[in-house]
Amino acid sequence: MKSTPPWFPPLHTATEDGLLMIGGQLTVDWLLAAYRQGIFPWPCVLPEREVLAWFSPDPRAIIELPAFHASRRLQRRLRRREFRLTINESFSQVIGACAEPRGDGGVWITADLWAAYEQLHEAGHAHSVEAWQDGSLVGGVFGMALGGYFAAESMFHRCRDASKAALCHLVEHLGARGHSLLDIQVMSEHCASLGASEIPRDQFLRRLHTALASPTSFLPRQI
Repeated sequence: MKSTPPWFPPLHTATEDGLLMIGGQLTVDWLLAAYRQGIFPWPCVLPEREVLAWFSPDPRAIIELPAFHASRRLQRRLRRREFRLTINESFSQVIGACAEPRGDGGVWITADLWAAYEQLHEAGHAHSVEAWQDGSLVGGVFGMALGGYFAAESMFHRCRDASKAALCHLVEHLGARGHSLLDIQVMSEHCASLGASEIPRDQFLRRLHTALASPTSFLPRQI
């Protein structure tokens, strides 16, 4: 397929559920342009075809880093070091686990999107946090980092609290690195229990602009 320059319609034209556009391409250029404008991909796999949709919901769900809530049980497990927590140790395994069909049979991380995130990881934009037990990957989260902005795309767990432990490690890492905006895109009951909140899209975009201009980086820059 011939590559075309990224283009998205004005965000105010998005539908009530945040759908902005159908079409476009899953390339590094398109994805970087999307995230920098507060847009994210959400492919839909239909019986007859795969549809590439782009979203920018209003309101937008975020986690204020100081507001992240870890339950007492999770705090105890972290103090006991029941999980080994790592960063970028197994990106492919994490995204592969996140791409597995869920209980409702839904899949949004398609093969093309998976390949695009792998390219973004190789370029230093996509990152993963892993939770391990006895040498096995039991939980994780991955997402996109641009300046002081991080978009958490998906997480998974294979044992209780594993994904929460990975997310907690991510929050601590972002705080230590000086990030200012953790985007989780769409609110859920699970995320609300962890301290997530919603803000108007206009406010989100202002904060996104500030975060993108930050000299912060997810990992120390190599000299």
